[in-house]
Amino acid sequence: MNHPEHGIEELCEAGAARYEQALREGRLPAADAADVPCLTDLGLLHPAVDDLTRLEPVPPAALLHRLLRGSRARVAAERRHEELLTGLFEPLLHLGAAHGTDADTPTLRILSGTERINGAIGDAMACAAEELLCVQPNVHYHNERGRAAQSVAMERDQALLDRGCRIRTLYQHTQRHAPLVLARYERLRGEAEARTLDELPDRLIVVDRTIAFVPAGDDGRLALEVRHPALLRFFVTAFERLWGLATPMYPETVRRPSLNGVTPRQHAIAALLVEGHTDAVVAERLGMNVRTARVHIARLAATLGSESRSQLGYLIARSGILDRQP
Repeated sequence: MNHPEHGIEELCEAGAARYEQALREGRLPAADAADVPCLTDLGLLHPAVDDLTRLEPVPPAALLHRLLRGSRARVAAERRHEELLTGLFEPLLHLGAAHGTDADTPTLRILSGTERINGAIGDAMACAAEELLCVQPNVHYHNERGRAAQSVAMERDQALLDRGCRIRTLYQHTQRHAPLVLARYERLRGEAEARTLDELPDRLIVVDRTIAFVPAGDDGRLALEVRHPALLRFFVTAFERLWGLATPMYPETVRRPSLNGVTPRQHAIAALLVEGHTDAVVAERLGMNVRTARVHIARLAATLGSESRSQLGYLIARSGILDRQP
């Protein structure tokens, strides 16, 4: 059976077990490592000077020092590459400015088509070094397009987390118990957090507070790429204020308390009902279907003892539930 090729960051279980054995015993018969050639290929074991049939382990401290030294060398090479590119293009940028051309990245750009939008978001996230802020209202993963988008997003998000970045996402309360949303956070490894609110503005993605993406149409096929500092400050401030008001969902879940038998979701519905909204508008604002909204309205009516829609509005006002925040 051929041993699969892999790097030291993905050391196989058999290789890890034999290396640990060699560290405990100080040596390992070469025959015992024949089925795990990665140990010698990656430099974890080397033949003994006085006995070629015996392998000796490289001390972990020495191995780590060697690997980190190689990593630092690669980083230094990348920095030299950046300096060379900067030196090459800097005079060209000045030349373009002298001839009246705009050498800077446009502060606003319309992106058309799902593929182009995803490509721009992916490019921005690939360069991220700090944090990703997301507002995801009324997420749908049940259709083919939603499942495909979820798969792409998982890969991008995990790559970002692997670089030590942080992800914070706001959902609506209706997503708190959605299996696919919960499964997403069980799979992600790194500093990912999620909170929820009854209502959210439209979708928003902010990368390192230097570039943002917002919808530019109703069908999800147009997006606006924003690099304008004033708009970015507005988006980030709005996100932080919503984040402070939101209820934690992951990694720590906070149960939202009820008031006098009225659940937080019914409280949000009551606030929209007294404003005169229809069942369809209530459902859309709170990210649920109309049937679910009507079930919650019926339960709210039963809790308050209402026998009609007009009486429900009166009882909501009389109960004082809207004067207290859940």
